[in-house]
Amino acid sequence: MNATSAITRLAALAQETRLALFRLLVEAAPAGLCAGDIQVRLGVAGPTLSFHLKELVHAGLAQARPEGRFIYYAANLKAVDALVSYLTDNCCGGRPCAPARRSARAGALA
Repeated sequence: MNATSAITRLAALAQETRLALFRLLVEAAPAGLCAGDIQVRLGVAGPTLSFHLKELVHAGLAQARPEGRFIYYAANLKAVDALVSYLTDNCCGGRPCAPARRSARAGALA
């Protein structure tokens, strides 16, 4: 991951509705939720939800998959792991520590 990708992902989460949406998708991982269920749970208008989902997908934090007439959205947990890894790579003065070991394993998966 590079700084530009990290900034894009962090910026996507720096909005109250998108953060709530992303947290909901993480809770529903790995299966995700259909857009209609997300709309009911968050209580947001369809166009608003569509905008925020698009932003999360664009940032690589969520993925959309069509199933029949519905579109399901799921958190991209590998992208989250890569972001956490990027943010913690230099923790503990460069010595291995718990967050760095977890992020190193996550980085190998991404």
